[in-house]
Amino acid sequence: MMMHTTLAQLRTLKLDGMAVGLEEQMAQPSMGALSFEERVALLIDREVNARNERKLVRLLKNAHLKYGQAAIEDIDARAGRGIERREVMSLALGDWVNAGRSVLITGPTGAGKSWLACALAQYACRRGHSALYQRVPRLPEELRIRHGSGVFGKWLLQLAKTDVLILDDWGMGAIDSMTRSDLLEIIDDRAANKATIITSQLPVEHWHAWIGDATIADAILDRIMQRNHRFTLTGDSLRAEPSKSSKKEKTATDLS
Repeated sequence: MMMHTTLAQLRTLKLDGMAVGLEEQMAQPSMGALSFEERVALLIDREVNARNERKLVRLLKNAHLKYGQAAIEDIDARAGRGIERREVMSLALGDWVNAGRSVLITGPTGAGKSWLACALAQYACRRGHSALYQRVPRLPEELRIRHGSGVFGKWLLQLAKTDVLILDDWGMGAIDSMTRSDLLEIIDDRAANKATIITSQLPVEHWHAWIGDATIADAILDRIMQRNHRFTLTGDSLRAEPSKSSKKEKTATDLS
């Protein structure tokens, strides 16, 4: 009876990991050989792991990644793709998020830019960082809605607190003056403070012309280029219909 009360109290206190751990200990006679301190340590470890799992689920849900299942362990680094697994792993395992670095991923359509960006953000979430995916071509309309509803300032503050921001399909389609100004605000809040991943079909040297306004372009690019890491993907589009002989070999990294 006492144990049932203890389990109920643990769940009331939202210590579900410890409750599950205690139930597991009760079902294992061998646990009797452990000391009190050892059993408590195991229960605490169970609670910590459970909280980390819940936090990861929450972070991934809030990130709205285009490819939520993308993982750096599944990177397609075959010859001709212009990407080395060691280079990606070195970045992912490094301090790029805390250092507020920009990651610039360029290459032709279908090369895997969006997938790589999502894989890096997904791993950042696994390390406890927050992330958010945003398609740049949709920004003008979304910004107009936020300005019109009076929530732009609040949204800007939320972006400034997000550890990793993905700006996907940068340079695809023209942007108006309001979007340029808002984009500068977004980038300025993150410069050397929060990490930003940008994917684009346009080579970096063409970004200035795409932004349009020379003054704003200088300001945006100056902040992006302060501390950056670049990936230039190459090869044929991974979206191409595979042959019958290769369909079974298609992996998650064939998405972009």
